[in-house]
Parts: sequence; C-alpha cells; structure tokens
Amino acid sequence: MTTREPLTAADLAPIPEPELVRHYRSTAPPQFADPAEERRHRKERLAAALRLFGRFGFDEGVAGHITARDPEFTDYFWVNPFAVPFSHVRVSDLLLVDGQGEVVQGEYLVNKAAFVIHSSVHQARPDVVGAAHAHSLYGKALSATGQHLEPLTQDACVFHDDHAVFDDYTGLVNDLEEGRRIARTLGSHKAAILRNHGLLTVGTTVDSAAWWFITMERSAQAQLAAKAAGPTREISVENAKLTHEQSGHEYAGWIQFQPLFEQIAREEPDLFD
Repeated sequence: MTTREPLTAADLAPIPEPELVRHYRSTAPPQFADPAEERRHRKERLAAALRLFGRFGFDEGVAGHITARDPEFTDYFWVNPFAVPFSHVRVSDLLLVDGQGEVVQGEYLVNKAAFVIHSSVHQARPDVVGAAHAHSLYGKALSATGQHLEPLTQDACVFHDDHAVFDDYTGLVNDLEEGRRIARTLGSHKAAILRNHGLLTVGTTVDSAAWWFITMERSAQAQLAAKAAGPTREISVENAKLTHEQSGHEYAGWIQFQPLFEQIAREEPDLFD
C-alpha cells in the first residue's frame, strides 16, 4: 500500500485567472471545413434539444419548435416535424424548410407558426443559428403579466437588458407580417417574451439558443414564485450588468448546454438515428 504526501497550501491555491480562462476555453464549439459535417452536427444538437424540451415538459400538443440554420443554404432551416412529440424526434425526422415555407427535405408537414416566426427571425438576424419557442408553463404565465424578466437571481441576469417583450396578441401566428414584427421586437437581444403566448430565444449555436430557453423558463418560475412569496429584492443594476457580462455571452450559453447534451445522448442514443 502506498501513502500520499499531505496536501500543502500550494496544492490548495486557486487557479490563476488566465489559466482558468484557458482551461474553460479548451472546450469550445467545433469548427467545420465541410458543410455536410456541420449540418450533421447542427441536426444532432437540434434533435437533442427537442428531446430535452420534451423531458422538461415544454411540449404542449403540437405547439413549439426549435430551428437550426443550414450551414450551406443559409436561407433554409431545419425544424422539428409537425405533430411529432419532442421526446420522439430523431435526426432523420427533421425537416429542411426553404424561405417560402416549403419542405425540401423530410417526410412530415411543417408547423405554419414555426415557419412564420423562425423564418422572420433567421432572416432578420444573420448571426442566429438556433432559435427556440415553446409554450412552457412558467413562460406562458410570465407572458400574461406584462412583466420583463427581473434581475432577482444570478441566472436571470443573463437576460439583463438583453430581452424584449412583444406586447401584442392577435391569435395564432399565421401571418408573416406578425413574424416580422416579432423579429423587429427581438432586435439584437437573445430572447423575447411574447405576450399571452410564451418565450422565444436565439443563439449563435443551437446549443446556446436551447440553453437560453431552459434557463429563461426556470428564471420565470423563480420570479413568479418569489413574487408570490412576498416583496422581492432585485440585484443592483451595476451587479446585474456585471453578471450579464460574465455569464450572458454566447460561449457561456454554449457551455451550459454541454452537460445536458451528454446526458440525453447517453440515455437516448436513438435520437441520432
């Protein structure tokens, strides 16, 4: 049996900041030279995100959709098929939709609202690769109050001055002009609350778009619970801004999604079929 030397103060010293940054940056979104490889990667992330949305209970009948811009045909996007449960979606089920809403690859119908909302967002925001919208419970509840997401928690600060409220509701989103109005309201932000409807998030990767939605839904839940419990104490503007700078950037959104991807990939490998 071997013995180990006692730990010293040097062993317990914190990692210096530059080295810590290098450590985290050693895990980064992959870069692709081949559009086919990048397409497959985005589709796998999309199918995984849909499975996770199903696991978290974000599905509501046939409502809800996540999209991934095609890396080669950039005015096309991949989306989940209409009326297929989030928790059943496989890579091979995904639809490729063109700028006119026509399915150019896939065997299912496309949700019209998915085309109207997502095509407008993808067209208005060339930086957006992924976009997510669903009728999740707490997002719907918050959207009915007229509130913004307030900096009540550290997690909510990723949306500080970085989300909008689309303050209108006129029925199902079937009109392209309404999709354009949503995109204009979203502006350069990462998220929007659609009044009486739900949440919308976007990202430069599918991973970050999905993570922003997940954490926005949980932050909405926390805000509603806190306000129901009594008076709340917001994080100061200065510290909310600082926290946003620390954890509201795209790399942070991407890295936060990675443990969830690893979990769903290991537990439900049929999503890659």
